[in-house]
Amino acid sequence: MPQSDYHTGGRSEALDQPGGHCSPTIPAYTLGASNWMPPDLYTEEILRYPELIVEVQRGGIVESRHRVCAAVRFASGEDGVTFGDPEAATFWRSALKPFQALAIITDGVDRAFGFGPEEMALVCASHGGTPTHLDHVREILAAIGKDPEVLHCGPHSPYDSQSAAELRGSGERPNRLHNNCSGKHASMIALALHHGWSTDGYWRYDHPVQARVRQLLPDWIDRDPEMLKWATDGCGVPTPWGSLADMAMAYARLVNRAAKSGTPAATVVETMTRYPDLTSSPGREPLQFMTLTSGRLLAKEGAEGVLCIAGTDADWGLALKIEDGARRAVGPAAVEVLTAAGLLTEVEQQALQELAMVPILSTRGEKVGEIRAQPLVDNDPFGAT
Repeated sequence: MPQSDYHTGGRSEALDQPGGHCSPTIPAYTLGASNWMPPDLYTEEILRYPELIVEVQRGGIVESRHRVCAAVRFASGEDGVTFGDPEAATFWRSALKPFQALAIITDGVDRAFGFGPEEMALVCASHGGTPTHLDHVREILAAIGKDPEVLHCGPHSPYDSQSAAELRGSGERPNRLHNNCSGKHASMIALALHHGWSTDGYWRYDHPVQARVRQLLPDWIDRDPEMLKWATDGCGVPTPWGSLADMAMAYARLVNRAAKSGTPAATVVETMTRYPDLTSSPGREPLQFMTLTSGRLLAKEGAEGVLCIAGTDADWGLALKIEDGARRAVGPAAVEVLTAAGLLTEVEQQALQELAMVPILSTRGEKVGEIRAQPLVDNDPFGAT
């Protein structure tokens, strides 16, 4: 039977199936998805802000607007802050990568094949396709005795603009190594080999590799992943549909458990914050958040305007979604949410100004406008120092 690319409640349903709650009429972003969060989770401890708006201004006039919803949660899941609809949901996309990597570390795959911290950073990465990125993915493949053709992810131009220009200048076409998810795919093949599973179809929902990833998720989101809705990510592997509150809580738990040295969570957090240039690439928001805060913040993006951030010296996590999927609104939105929630120091607020207000340039390189969030009500619910 052909593989379905949509799953819910432990069974498969085709995306083109008409009618029902699994109909393709469900958008990739949900306002008021009441099936996601039980009412008793939202107590008086959840502080609510109105929906955040990111404005695109030209000549001081608002030209466009992007609506944003976000959630901040702590590892306990019992308190936090909501911006916009408290039950907003979306696909995790690449924000799931740190949790997919946990299967590699928990099962000892990294030790069995000798993956170093740089290689593990690529496992968690949405990389830019730079020569350095490609070299580390090649090292993973060499360690498991495979070549790039086994990767299921398709080729695309490097995210890194310089690497993309150099590739075009060489006359070469992008290959599967250039895919920003190639490190993750290589590690999933390694997981299959480690357990003696066939590597055929390792990307499919019903393959043991993907089942192992799902098996570990309840520790982070307090939900049975078999009951979640799943679809196919851009690189070809399954991605779950979940609430922003769950995503924020998962990242809060990741940094909280990373405080114990030697744990899988510690390995993920340490490699991502130690090598942000390997987990991301120049010009990408996660790299900027991690480097401008000297690694105090862990950041991971997902396609269609998804961003997750966590404080490595605390136990809070943030998940946000730009409703229309516009990446240009991600930086301003995240800085405004972190500031309003009192999760940035004054020094960090200053350092992140280049993300908070993004200039719009003409073709001559002249500033003609800016992208910035509408200020939220000043508040400091958690007393950042």
